[in-house]
Amino acid sequence: MKLLLTAVALAATLALPAYAQNLAVVNGKPVPTARLNTLVQQAERGGRPVDDAMRAQLREEAIMREIFAQEAERRGLRASPEFRAQVQLASQTILIRELFADFQRKNPVTDAQVQAEYEKFAAANQGQEFRVRHILVETEAEATALLAQIRAGGNFEELARTRSRDPGSAPQGGDLDWAGADVFVPEFSQAMVKLGKGQLSPEPVRSQFGWHIIRVDDVRRAQLPPLEQLRPQIEQNLMQQRLMAFQEELRGRARIR
Repeated sequence: MKLLLTAVALAATLALPAYAQNLAVVNGKPVPTARLNTLVQQAERGGRPVDDAMRAQLREEAIMREIFAQEAERRGLRASPEFRAQVQLASQTILIRELFADFQRKNPVTDAQVQAEYEKFAAANQGQEFRVRHILVETEAEATALLAQIRAGGNFEELARTRSRDPGSAPQGGDLDWAGADVFVPEFSQAMVKLGKGQLSPEPVRSQFGWHIIRVDDVRRAQLPPLEQLRPQIEQNLMQQRLMAFQEELRGRARIR
C-alpha cells in the first residue's frame, strides 16, 4: 500500500507542470495559459493597467472564447469559405502589425534626433505673440461710436464686458490672451500686427464675425513649450515619418504585374 501511495504522489507531482500550462479544461480540451498572456499583452499595449481584477476578467474571457470556439467547431463553421477568408485577412493583419513593431524596435528615435527636431521647430517659430483685446459688435456705426467713446476716456474693458458680442472674451474685458497672428482671421491679424504695445486700432476692423475694435496690450517673442513637454509628440511624428518611408520603400521594391 505504501508503494502504491508513493507512485500516485509521484504521478501527481509530474503532472503539475503540464497542469500549470493551462488556465482551465473546457469540455475536456485544455485552454493554454499562453492565451491569457496574449490577452494581457494586448491590454497593456492599449494602455490598460492589468491588476488582479483585470487578470481575472481576462481569464474569464479566454475561457468564454474557448466555449464559443468549440460551439463554432461543432457547427462546422471552420470549413466555411467566409471563415477561411477572414482567417487569411486576420493573419495578414497580425503579421503586418508585427512587421511594423519589429521595425520600430530596430529603429528607435534617439535623443539627438528629438533635440534636432525641436531645434528646427524652435527656429521656425521665432515670431511674435500678442496680448490683445477686442470688442465685437454687429454694425460699423456701433463700432465707430464705441471707438470714439474709448478715445474720449471710456473704459475699454468695461465696454467689452457690456457691449461685445464675443461670448468667449467679453466676460474677461475682451481679453484674447497671448496668441500668434496666425490664430486669428486674416482681417483681424493684418490690423493687429500693425499696432504696437498699448495701441488701439485707428478704425473698426471688419471680419466675417462683425466689426472689431482692437487693442494690443503687449507684444513678445513666441514662447515655446520646453523640449520635455513636446518630446512624446516629436517622437511620434518622427516614427510615423520613418514608417511611411519604410512602407514606400517596400512598395517600390515590390514586383507587381
